[in-house]
Amino acid sequence: IVKSLHTTQFNHAPGQIFMNTGHQIPGRPSLGSWLTYGIGSENKDLPGFVVLLSGKNQPDGGKSCWGSGFLPTVYQGVEFRSKGDPVLFLSNPPGVEMETRRRSLDLLRDLNSDHLADVGDPEIATRINSYEMAYRMQSSVPELAEISKEPQHIHEMYGTEPGNASFANNCLLARRLVERGVRFVQLYHRGWDTHGASNNEDIVNKLAHLCRETDRAAAALVQDLKQRGLLDSTLVIWGGEFGRTPMNEARSGSKFLGRDHHPRAFTMWMAGGGIKPGITVGATDDVGYNIAEDAISVHDLHATILHLLGIEHTKLTYRFQGREFRLTDVEGLVVKKLLA
Repeated sequence: IVKSLHTTQFNHAPGQIFMNTGHQIPGRPSLGSWLTYGIGSENKDLPGFVVLLSGKNQPDGGKSCWGSGFLPTVYQGVEFRSKGDPVLFLSNPPGVEMETRRRSLDLLRDLNSDHLADVGDPEIATRINSYEMAYRMQSSVPELAEISKEPQHIHEMYGTEPGNASFANNCLLARRLVERGVRFVQLYHRGWDTHGASNNEDIVNKLAHLCRETDRAAAALVQDLKQRGLLDSTLVIWGGEFGRTPMNEARSGSKFLGRDHHPRAFTMWMAGGGIKPGITVGATDDVGYNIAEDAISVHDLHATILHLLGIEHTKLTYRFQGREFRLTDVEGLVVKKLLA
């Protein structure tokens, strides 16, 4: 458990974008994009970076949270829907056989390849790869997304309900993606605001509801990865873009208990993938407002994540507009206390 994270951002959209990209302004590559750019993926039939949302609720930072920025778009996150077809338009239209689709894609690939040879635009190569990936996903995704075939004891462990969009379903789907070699899987749940403006947005009712939606499935994911021998090679990170204040907010004189945004000190937990188990790093003051020990910035967190995945953060760079960029910008120190 890390109890001493801090961020420079105090509103949701810039905070989420900063947590994901290392910069508060949209347009930089996300962590998942940097990783797939740096070490690729293990499964040629699935994207290397998959994003799972609990229903239709996107984060305030929008698709910038999993965008590829100035990296080639082949590295951006691919959003899987949590209800219905996981990816739209994978199925062939009525009357179109796979052989016909294959011949069409072969012709399209040849035309795009000629265009690529003429202009040398890497986005044309991305277009070719995307069409080929979509074709392969017609076979790989339906089986992957069929979580109803999991044993009953697994559904009871996660609290899953196949067919209903939920964080629990996405946790189970994340395990199935990891099993199949997807490099980076990112889950987003609904907003965590508990300002206390009403009894539906306070820490008594809403916070308890959010915990019921997430706690069981998150714990099950770690347990399931461990029992399958996958936890040591899988890094699990759970947290948000900032914390909540330790004192009551009383927004607009509300009588309900609430907490405001708090960038000065917040907590995340991490498991597996080279993390030292059973420890707590960092501490706050007596009221939980300021950091008292081992302050860890977002760039420090990113540097540590890359280190755990075998990458030296200062060497993962991409040249854009005349200079080298990296996820950790000009900052970032590996938090060695977290390492096993």
